[in-house]
Amino acid sequence: MLRRRLLVSLALAVPVALFSMVEAWQFRNWQWWALVLSAPVVTWGAWPFHKSAAVNLRHRTATMDTLISIGVIAATAWSVWALVWGDAALMWGSMGSMLGMDHGDGYHVYFEVATTVTVFILCGRYLEARAKRSAGNALRALLALGAKSATVLRDGKEVQIDAKSVAVGDVLVVRPGEKFAADGEVVDGASSVDVAMLTGESVPVDVVPGDPVTGATINLTGRLLVRATRVGADTTFAQMAKLVREAQASKAPVQRLADRVSAWFVPAVLLISVVTLFGWLIVDGDVAKAFTSAVAVLIIACPCALGLATPTALMVGSGRAAQMGVVIKGVDVLQGTRRIDTVVFDKTGTVTTGVMQMRDVICAPGVDRLEALRFIGAVEFASEHPIARAIAKGALRELGDVPRVEQFTALAGMGARGVVDGITVIVGQERLLQSELILVPGPLRTALAEAREQGNTAVVAAWGGQARAVCVVADAPKGTSMEAIDLLRDMGMAPVLLTGDTQATATAIARQVGIETDDYHVRGGVLPHEKVNVIREIQERGYAVAMVGDGVNDAAALAQADVGIAMGTGTDVAMQASDLTIVSGDLRLVADSIALSRATLRTIGANVFWAFAYNAAAIPVAASGRLNPMWAGLAMAFSSVFVVTNSLRLRRFTPRHRVTSRHPARHRS
Repeated sequence: MLRRRLLVSLALAVPVALFSMVEAWQFRNWQWWALVLSAPVVTWGAWPFHKSAAVNLRHRTATMDTLISIGVIAATAWSVWALVWGDAALMWGSMGSMLGMDHGDGYHVYFEVATTVTVFILCGRYLEARAKRSAGNALRALLALGAKSATVLRDGKEVQIDAKSVAVGDVLVVRPGEKFAADGEVVDGASSVDVAMLTGESVPVDVVPGDPVTGATINLTGRLLVRATRVGADTTFAQMAKLVREAQASKAPVQRLADRVSAWFVPAVLLISVVTLFGWLIVDGDVAKAFTSAVAVLIIACPCALGLATPTALMVGSGRAAQMGVVIKGVDVLQGTRRIDTVVFDKTGTVTTGVMQMRDVICAPGVDRLEALRFIGAVEFASEHPIARAIAKGALRELGDVPRVEQFTALAGMGARGVVDGITVIVGQERLLQSELILVPGPLRTALAEAREQGNTAVVAAWGGQARAVCVVADAPKGTSMEAIDLLRDMGMAPVLLTGDTQATATAIARQVGIETDDYHVRGGVLPHEKVNVIREIQERGYAVAMVGDGVNDAAALAQADVGIAMGTGTDVAMQASDLTIVSGDLRLVADSIALSRATLRTIGANVFWAFAYNAAAIPVAASGRLNPMWAGLAMAFSSVFVVTNSLRLRRFTPRHRVTSRHPARHRS
């Protein structure tokens, strides 16, 4: 509806402005056409302002809508009076009087002032509303990730039902690739489960009978029977949706600066206009001059440029951000960046690549590394487990090819077994080798301990009845992460790493990218609801927090933070819940986006100040009777030009350069 009002009002206002401001376009009785075209604009188009002004009047308050409504009504009423009871229809051109030719006040009509103000303010409101329209999309996107249907065992038969109909105690049949429809406990089968939705981590969790599983996570390999323990609103997934809803609701929108100023500006303008009217009536009794001066005060005070102050700066700033690969959602986002002094990062997919990679192969004494890679790569190439795929990819990268494996067997939750070149090869967890009564020698045991200490994942390979090698797999930091941390620290912001992975893994990654490794700056093993609590805890200490994440599990934390920044390479849920989106996933753009947001906010502040100051300075001139309402209309046009020109300066914003020196954190204890 707001867009329709804007488009219709714009289509009608353009010819009115051309008739009024371009003398060559004026013809006999053009003023009547201006009245016909402007009538829908000043009534239907400006109706939201009139309605708001009426509501404010009932509550004995005044906002910018009050001044806009009065200005539009005053300009229109005066123009109708001049046209119907004055001599405006007798004059073909308005430029003569503007240049000093004396035709009398009854010649002037100001329909273009009323329509232009309406269009400018509608444009600002439309852009603002459009930016806020996606506020509920995060919740809808999150809910769409849940299971839609479920297969349950009823009297020994598999029956497919709606996921909402699952009851506590039902036994669910979950095949590879399917989502769990409820929280529950595995009663039969073994498999690997993708829990990235819950923890954000790329390493799957192996489950066996007795292990818990969470609704909306994905079964990867084996068939499972799961007894439902929590359903509907009690599931972890539903609680995540609730967290997002509550966090979004708790973020009160920032009140427009214009409305705060209007608390004193609007009553002052109305008082000056009334004093001007009665003052001139008392001084010389000229009714036309008194009304002209009073209307001039209202017109010059009506901040036409204010309708452009925020949207133009936001459009130019957003456009420059888009060129850099950043999407800014709205002006409230800019307000939040002003005080940011702490940036909280998710680990997987944000600071790191989110993809498991083979980091190293440590061999027992006397074992050739390439031979070990051949055996390990052959077995893991036949497996579908994400860790196995990472190892197989690393082996192929080094060897180019691996031999064929025979008699391959996947051992759910433990590893895999196969025959390579006639030799039985076992690859998996240390407990798998223990079950085969194979001892792990000291050097390999040390390698396992070091891998765990560094937060990496390690598997052991054995053939010929002996443990021969340890293969280390890890999620590596992005190449830009360290520079991004440097840029933020140089801007005076403290980085914090927050992850659902283990504390050891989080500390190892933090050390690699330059984040302090104390318990405050690095927090591992944090679940989604705990992430929200950590953000809230930092905020309660008096700090303003920006949260950077990419997963579904980050959605609530992104909504809770003062500014949520999502990686465009992540999930739609994270992007919907965030305020800023880094399209490319380049972490260095976090600092650039905050710097650009602050620059845009400063530009908006300057625009709002000058939109008021420019007009307020001319109020005494209008009250003195020296400012014709037509000149007042032109003054508003010039103030709008200034606002647009000032906003265009944002196009010259340049990203921050690489920081060459490291700076220690400036605060936190």
